[in-house]
Amino acid sequence: MTVPDVTFGQDGLVPAVIQDAIDGRVLMVGYMDAEALAETVATGDVHFHSRSRHRLWRKGETSGNVLRLVDLATDCDGDALLVTVDPVGPTCHRGTRSCFDPDGAAAVRSTVGFAWLETLWATIADRAAIRPDGSYTVQLLDGGVDAAARKVAEEAIEVLIAAKDDAAAEWSMEDRTATRQALAGETADVLYHLLVLLAERGLPPSTTIEALKARHSSPG
Repeated sequence: MTVPDVTFGQDGLVPAVIQDAIDGRVLMVGYMDAEALAETVATGDVHFHSRSRHRLWRKGETSGNVLRLVDLATDCDGDALLVTVDPVGPTCHRGTRSCFDPDGAAAVRSTVGFAWLETLWATIADRAAIRPDGSYTVQLLDGGVDAAARKVAEEAIEVLIAAKDDAAAEWSMEDRTATRQALAGETADVLYHLLVLLAERGLPPSTTIEALKARHSSPG
């Protein structure tokens, strides 16, 4: 990851909005100077400039609740940062997950991580638009509906086999580490190929979500 071009203020600082990579929750807002930004990119741990102590500050340097860098982006003017992170422990000094949570709020993520599929969809949409050479996603898209749909069917069968293997391991009271990992991997393949199929058909995933919402809200 490279250091983005940033327009710092007259005080040499730029505001940085810290966002959880899993579900998009805003965790805190801090300030970075050029040194803090460079250290963040170089180490993978989010650093700030402490305005009260007038020095470089690594988030979690005393508490251990560090922020692992996932991505960096600037706003349209380049004078604000969006820092996507994987937090280790609560972000706020009060022990809450976010500085915007009330006192006593649980310091846990509120979702199981589905929001990350937005990142995967953005990557697939980018491949569909740019069509880079050597991309597996592009190969599927170029193969039309048959290529993408065939892979969905194949991977669905693999999910069934992996699930039955895990059930057999559970019934035999065996170590299920390998079978659970296999099931997760095969499920990931299905989700990916489903999104590629939607992209091939020009159908955004939001339509699927809306269908699920409609079914969830209907009686029975």
